Amino acid sequence: MYVNEWQGDRVTIRAEVAVPAPLSGARLRDAYASFLRTFTLGLVKCRGQSLMLGPFEILRFGKPTVNRTTVDWPIEGGILAGGAGGRWRIQYRGGHVEASVVGYLPRLPRPLYVVSQLQVHLTFTRLFLLRLRGRDPLPTGVAAPPDRVRAATVDAALCMTLTRLTGRRSLRRFFAIAAVYHVACWSSTGQTLGGMVLRQRVVSVDGSRLVPGQALLRFALLPLSWITWQPLHDRVAGSTVVTK
Repeated sequence: MYVNEWQGDRVTIRAEVAVPAPLSGARLRDAYASFLRTFTLGLVKCRGQSLMLGPFEILRFGKPTVNRTTVDWPIEGGILAGGAGGRWRIQYRGGHVEASVVGYLPRLPRPLYVVSQLQVHLTFTRLFLLRLRGRDPLPTGVAAPPDRVRAATVDAALCMTLTRLTGRRSLRRFFAIAAVYHVACWSSTGQTLGGMVLRQRVVSVDGSRLVPGQALLRFALLPLSWITWQPLHDRVAGSTVVTK
């Protein structure tokens, strides 16, 4: 579930996922810090209560409040914040973990924030929550590898055809068309043409629809999966392919 609400210039964002076991506030705090380091390959680091990208303090938090089921940070500033106020909270409740930003004031104008920082935040939060859930159990009806290859072959043929129809054939144009095509399909219906033919659909490991950033990450890692013959794109993006 994903909710995005505005009150004036301040935004509230909520996302949640079902998890197999209860998680304490301290466990959630530590898991978030660990995932931040891993996912950003160490580019974003925690220094005190600040998130640092190189020499830049992108966000500054106050001291977190940690209790039995929740960790809660007040937002105090940073170059991405338009001012102090709002909170970043991760909470376990009723079999679910909810991550929420409440009353945050972005520095960017709303239209620019919606297409940039919001998408990064949503993708990062979504992947963090799916990591907490884990890949066990996967949704029922996971597609067999040979059928996934057949579907991918149909999609590759379609993208090559679209590249030829644009008049100029180039590898760069092919990958641009393939990226737009796959990300749009995966983040809307979950089905490409190959998926329709083979009756397959791409979903998150909890059975929900992929967000656009998650779909883009999945596509970007596809070449590595083809080289290693391992579904690395699904492992990192928290996704899988199911049959309809």
